[in-house]
Amino acid sequence: MTAFALEPIEKAPREELRRLQLERLQWSLTHAYEHVPHFRRKFDAAGVKPSDCRSLADLQRFPFTTKADLRETYPFGMFAVPMERIVRIHASSGTTGKPTVVGYTARDIDTWSTLMARSIRAAGARPGEKVHVAYGYGLFTGGLGAHYGAERLGLAVIPLGGGMTERQVQLIADFEPEIIMVTPSYMLAIADEMARQGLDPKASSLRLGIFGAEPWSNEMRRSIEARVGLEALDLYGLSEVMGPGVAQECSETKDGLTLWEDHFYPEIVDPESGEPLPDGQKGELVFTSLRQCFSVTDRGAAAEDSGPQPALCARSLHGRTAGPPGSRGRRQAGGGKGPRAQHQGIHRHQRRGTHRCRRALHRQGEARHRQAS
Repeated sequence: MTAFALEPIEKAPREELRRLQLERLQWSLTHAYEHVPHFRRKFDAAGVKPSDCRSLADLQRFPFTTKADLRETYPFGMFAVPMERIVRIHASSGTTGKPTVVGYTARDIDTWSTLMARSIRAAGARPGEKVHVAYGYGLFTGGLGAHYGAERLGLAVIPLGGGMTERQVQLIADFEPEIIMVTPSYMLAIADEMARQGLDPKASSLRLGIFGAEPWSNEMRRSIEARVGLEALDLYGLSEVMGPGVAQECSETKDGLTLWEDHFYPEIVDPESGEPLPDGQKGELVFTSLRQCFSVTDRGAAAEDSGPQPALCARSLHGRTAGPPGSRGRRQAGGGKGPRAQHQGIHRHQRRGTHRCRRALHRQGEARHRQAS
């Protein structure tokens, strides 16, 4: 069976990627400043204008955005386009306060679909395969993100959603999908139900699992692969904003997530000063969206690992390993590969013109925030 071809940007020289990142960053800063009063005030207070960004290094001059900013402008105060351009609204659960509201324009949906298709392809999907989507649909971004990405790639989608475990097992047996997209813990629940029904999970049609939306470990990966007989890969996303598709573990290496650097610019910063750190230093992860004008970043906690590593999966996008899949571990400075650690975060989108949001996460997964500007 033939494989899907890579996009040109996935193989582009680093110099070309950097030029694209700067061009998109300058656009994003300008769009936010011109269309979101909250960010105009923050930029003005920090004494910076979009025109001050002449290189990627100049990004450190711009203020961070915190969860407090999002709550202050709830629900639509960070939107950077008028409501008539919005075609969908997602929101977080709001368990720690007001939910984070995310608006999507048609272009945003197109971008999201493209990045999810890229992620599914990087995980090892093949033409003609079927994808069983058991992520939840609704305000949660997982189900629709997986659905649109698989369709964009040209795969056949089985849009079951979460729950109904007996029916999950029935449809896997009847429809024989090759790929399942689901949380790792629910994959184990499905395997338990298969066993309860007298079915051997290893005998199912599933060969590839794309797992995300919660922390998981290499031990859990091994358990899933041993019980179900599939290859388990890590998918990274920021649920409050774009959703899944920010980074994906490549099937060739299974050594950590590759961040889609043409859309998300990573920094590692000192947790106290907010200053960028050199390669190999421990710090906190910051994302800045380059493509969508609704574009907050996620900030993760510092981590132990080896510094940046080039992706070994035929892509010129760089990488770093940073702990087990889905862990809320610490991060290393440098490179362009996204964190292997899967932490809940804030991101940016076409409807919201924001900039860098720092979100520090305790190891238990409980978020703490602080104003950085």
